[in-house]
Amino acid sequence: MRFALWAANAYLSPMKFLDEAKVYILSGAGGNGCVAFRREKFIEFGGPNGGDGGRGGDVIAEAVNGLNTLIDYRFQQHFKATRGGNGMGKDRHGANGDDKILKVPVGTQIYDEDGVTLLADLTELGQQVTLAKGGNGGFGNARFKSATNRAPRNANPGQPPEERTIRLRLKLIADAGIVGLPNAGKSTFLAAVSAARPKIADYPFTTLHPQLGVVSSDGREFVIADLPGLIEGAHEGTGLGDRFLGHVERCRVLLHLVDGTTEHAGETYKTVRAELDAYEHGLGEKVEIVALNKADALTPEQRKQQVARLKRAAKQTPLVLSAATGDGVPEVLRALRGIIDGERVASGEAVEAGQEPAWHP
Repeated sequence: MRFALWAANAYLSPMKFLDEAKVYILSGAGGNGCVAFRREKFIEFGGPNGGDGGRGGDVIAEAVNGLNTLIDYRFQQHFKATRGGNGMGKDRHGANGDDKILKVPVGTQIYDEDGVTLLADLTELGQQVTLAKGGNGGFGNARFKSATNRAPRNANPGQPPEERTIRLRLKLIADAGIVGLPNAGKSTFLAAVSAARPKIADYPFTTLHPQLGVVSSDGREFVIADLPGLIEGAHEGTGLGDRFLGHVERCRVLLHLVDGTTEHAGETYKTVRAELDAYEHGLGEKVEIVALNKADALTPEQRKQQVARLKRAAKQTPLVLSAATGDGVPEVLRALRGIIDGERVASGEAVEAGQEPAWHP
């Protein structure tokens, strides 16, 4: 009873989102070949009739729909395929072992135990990769019969299995990623434009794990990822660190939200920008849309001053919006959609018929 309550609480806790896991896998060994001879009454000629062993099962990873976390691998880390059956007399071969399939979300990267060697990157639904091959079954003595060896008494053992430890690392597949300091209004923006319901509160770090939302703009849909807030020194582990930035590595565009009620919007922008540059992995080169949020809480003079500061820091004219009231939100979505469609055209992906991209790279 106590364990059941603990397990239930674990699933309800913030750790319900898991984007890294360490897993031990073992394929199936091959079955042994059989040594047997045909012995039937009233039949003059016998001979070897030992069957082959069955092949061991493989360990396979498959990207499936309906998953967006690796939580299934938090409580189970050992996965083994079944062994092949042994050969039998009367030329009966052993049964092949069953494969073990690890179901993972789309966007999962699989690394060797060192965490550096990339084995596979499952970016498409239904994509599979064999991580450990099962051993081949051994030959029975019927395989060794020849003109000079009419009664072989030897058979092969099955091949041994493969075992390894792998690391699973999830990077969410989203078209756009929202970055910014804590309390910049990222979750409020996501809740305003999609059906996602992230936690919203007036204290920092209310978002503890990435959230995804499907957004519709002018008849086109795309996916936005809301990430936990970054603070100065995040690349060194301060706050929640910057490990969640891996989820926007695949994004086509970044939406950088800046809280307009901060003392200096330009300095706020530079703080987050420094963390993006320190993270590397190409985030510094991604197309970025800068937007000043919480405009409803500013006077016209304050808004003008903050826009000017942000424009100097970002070297682009920021969009102005209020996620709470909805003012300026459609313009931000159109800007995101234009870049996303332009990136899709540049990469050769199809854009829906009748929808011309609003922006070309």
